[in-house]
Amino acid sequence: MLSSITQFFRKVVASPDVRKKLYISAAVLVVYRLVAHIPAAGIDRTSLQSLFAGSPLLSLLDVFSGGTLANFSILALGLTPYINASIVMQLLTYIVPSLEELSKEGEYGQEKINQWTRILTIPLAAMQSFGMYTLLRSQGVISDLSPLSIIALVITMTAGSMLSVWLGELITEYGISNGISFLIFAGIVAQLPVTLGQSLAIIRPEDFLKVGIFLGLSVAIVSVIVFMNEAVRQIPVNYARRIGRAAISSSYIPLRLNQAGVIPIIFAVSLVLLPSLATQFLSGVTNPQIAQLTARINTLFNPASFLYNVIYFMLVFGFTYFYTSIVFNPEKIAENLQKSGGFIPGIRPGSQTSKYLSGVLNRITLVGASFLGLIAVLPSLFQNTLGVANLAIGGTGILIVVSVVLEMTRELEAQLVMKRYETYLR
Repeated sequence: MLSSITQFFRKVVASPDVRKKLYISAAVLVVYRLVAHIPAAGIDRTSLQSLFAGSPLLSLLDVFSGGTLANFSILALGLTPYINASIVMQLLTYIVPSLEELSKEGEYGQEKINQWTRILTIPLAAMQSFGMYTLLRSQGVISDLSPLSIIALVITMTAGSMLSVWLGELITEYGISNGISFLIFAGIVAQLPVTLGQSLAIIRPEDFLKVGIFLGLSVAIVSVIVFMNEAVRQIPVNYARRIGRAAISSSYIPLRLNQAGVIPIIFAVSLVLLPSLATQFLSGVTNPQIAQLTARINTLFNPASFLYNVIYFMLVFGFTYFYTSIVFNPEKIAENLQKSGGFIPGIRPGSQTSKYLSGVLNRITLVGASFLGLIAVLPSLFQNTLGVANLAIGGTGILIVVSVVLEMTRELEAQLVMKRYETYLR
């Protein structure tokens, strides 16, 4: 295995085109990380770190911002508004008929949808900038600003978010893999040394056994994530073709075990952490009834509580089914198969094919939804089982890192194969 990995990297380095893409990606990443350290004015750093330490929602948003939100740099929002806009546009594509038709127009339609996604990112970034200022002001992290200063802060944060999107698209066009995912991946990896350093600093001698168990389980979890991301249920399909005489060609429909990716976790965490976020806005209220209510909500929706994890798991489970039903339509697949002369062996074309595909999809989605739900509650399981809170694995972060590494590997392999074909054509 080690020799095959070494051979793969040698091929990557030996290819001038692939090497150029790697250089461009690295250069854009350096610019992104340098700009991410330019701080915004008027922020109490100590209070800001305390706020993020006690807010899982803000910690998750910091993951998707590439670690820039915790420092409140000019790229504080990072790619979060663009991710939200992409999710909204993707949902609208399956709801609005005109957008659905546009998505079928190939490269032109996809470019138009991407353009509208960028436009939608601007108001979302402005709203999130103002919401972040309101939250930080209620927590005493930032002082009251004049209306002109607030407008300047919102414009700065919005411009920083659009700059992040532009840098990500540069990587997508001229570099390797998807640029947005690559920047998120880089932000998560950049935070690993800090997290590991904090964890090692508080480890006691009696915790070494727990650390060994933790490391072993970490390797096992990464292996399971790789397996689940690569798992595909192949539905055989035959096509009747007439070339002189009747002939049958075979193919298959690939149904991924994890059709939804990390999107259900993003949806679910946004809902399950809303009560905790609302209590942070109300923490400065002196009314005793409201104070008692916020304390009760904080207790019930503590990320280490049983109720929180049950609700979180069920939301991820439900959103996985919801999103899978949007991205994969058995009726349309069955209709397209019937129009092209394709059929599943042993299944009649039309409604019977649609019913068969729905049954298979429901069964594999049950496994995929359970997998995503367990990944979502993984940190709390480690905290409660091992009793070492600082070593809790961020399941969402691991899922993103593994998915991006697999995507980058496939992209590099495709580039190498394409280069090999070009040498044959010369």
